[in-house]
Amino acid sequence: MPAAPAATSPAVPVKQPPAADRVYSHIKQGVLDRHYQGGTLLTEGELAEAVGVSRTPVREALLKLEVEGLIKLYPKKGALVLAVSAQEIADVVETRLLVEEFTARKAVPASARLVARLEELLEEQRRLADEGDLAAVAVTDRCFHAEIVRNAGNEILSKLYDQLRDRQLRMGVAVMEAHPERVRTSITEHAELLEAIRAGDAEAAARCVRAHVSRVKVLIRGEAR
Repeated sequence: MPAAPAATSPAVPVKQPPAADRVYSHIKQGVLDRHYQGGTLLTEGELAEAVGVSRTPVREALLKLEVEGLIKLYPKKGALVLAVSAQEIADVVETRLLVEEFTARKAVPASARLVARLEELLEEQRRLADEGDLAAVAVTDRCFHAEIVRNAGNEILSKLYDQLRDRQLRMGVAVMEAHPERVRTSITEHAELLEAIRAGDAEAAARCVRAHVSRVKVLIRGEAR
């Protein structure tokens, strides 16, 4: 007698995130990778259609993004994507230098785990640069620096640094779009920083960070080409 076919379980539908969360992610990613550049006016209708939701979750998402300082709401008109200001650039760079120079010094002497992770991220950045994926390069760039910050073991500094994440990513993509040669230069500077850490030279590591971060400030302000 032939065996009865095995019973199959019905497929479990994949639960989607709430509509407001989907809209929030869509807009925020668009702002960070500069699909929605500074000065772009977003309307509720266009966003609702793009994500496939009603206007109510769009309003919720826009309110949240306004609190984060990425957009400015104008009743009955829409939401204006805010451009990166000179003051914001100065504030971010100043905070990065305070945190990253300190943690670069603390990275010495380096653990084998830290060196291996930085090597991995550097290689990943090279691969993404070859593929021309600037948004992904910016993410990996930021991860490289964040790894050194986390290595210091100071939770307060790590949380402070994480608060800069969105601004760093947005500025990083802007720099690479305006100055394509900066991608390779940045990778070279990361390699120099890694070598200073590997060699156990705390002051050289701090100098590498200072030069690297300060150069980004100059480029994004349009003061150099």
